[in-house]
Amino acid sequence: MKKEHILVIRFSSLGDVAMAVPVIYSLARQYPDVRITMLSRGYARPLFEDLAPNVGFMEADVKHEYRGIRGLNALYRRLTAKQFTAIADLHNVLRSEFLRLRFNMGRYRVEHINKHRRGRRRITSAQHKRLTQQPSSFQNYVEVFERLGYSINIQFTSIFPKGGGDLSQLPSSMVNGQWSMVNGQWSMVNLQSLNIGIAPFAAHKGKIYPMPLMREVISQLTSQHPQAHIYLFGRGEQEDIYFDEWSKQFPQCVNVSRHLTTLRQELILMSHLNVMLSMDSANMHLASLTGIPVVSIWGATHPYAGFMGWGQTTANALQVDLPCRPCSIFGQKPCMRGDYACLNNIKPESVVEKINTILENVKH
Repeated sequence: MKKEHILVIRFSSLGDVAMAVPVIYSLARQYPDVRITMLSRGYARPLFEDLAPNVGFMEADVKHEYRGIRGLNALYRRLTAKQFTAIADLHNVLRSEFLRLRFNMGRYRVEHINKHRRGRRRITSAQHKRLTQQPSSFQNYVEVFERLGYSINIQFTSIFPKGGGDLSQLPSSMVNGQWSMVNGQWSMVNLQSLNIGIAPFAAHKGKIYPMPLMREVISQLTSQHPQAHIYLFGRGEQEDIYFDEWSKQFPQCVNVSRHLTTLRQELILMSHLNVMLSMDSANMHLASLTGIPVVSIWGATHPYAGFMGWGQTTANALQVDLPCRPCSIFGQKPCMRGDYACLNNIKPESVVEKINTILENVKH
């Protein structure tokens, strides 16, 4: 009899892949004799490679090596050699549908995610909007495994042990001025200092808090907490322009991408933050996987769509009530009003107040 071996498919995006981590971790812990292989793009490897002894990772470059029908057929042949007994499609897009078709023809047990598109259309409808909470991605993922015969009770705190990730894996450029070596271990220079992360960008304009307002948030935070370290997360040309500018204006700010080169290093740093400020973006989910509180800003999108970070609460979600909101599940639609009031109407003082509330709780 074959050993049970589940193939889990989720190619993108990083935030959605990250949301699979608590589910797969719980599945692995509750079924230690079942092998689990996560099939995704290479950037997701750090999320799964040390998750549990029975969890493995397979990289699939579906945009180049496994592009098109010919590439997917080659990927299918590679997968069949692994002797899977069940297929969990957590993506449900054309690529994964094709693989499902091939596996179904091979008489594998195959299930896929229900994205509840009808309910999501109702909460984003311009007319007759029905603003009701949709099942979270975590629930949707769990249901896939339940249909395969694996009931899951999600029990997850962090991808790191208590106390956070190993700071010795951070480069010396990040250590200088921020960390020091004590008894062979990297430790904060000032153990009483506050460490705040800010990830101000997202994939779409409808999810990005305006940069002048974010600069004001940073100005207020550095004024109120002059000893705090503020770490700016995000990669790209636009990010570097703003982050380098803010780092010059506010010495407490650090452009993380200038010092850290891997996602694993960023996760380690996140695990030692007191709080993260993020948009509805991948960084919200990454920070959530390290067990820290996240203050999230929601513009065109809404937590009711089911994408709140693991372990986070709507009490820490900043948003304004507008008849048009939410107008989009993913934030890619142009603003029908033209003024992005859903973001511009969130005052920097409100953002800072929410962060300070969390910081006060940390002190106590």
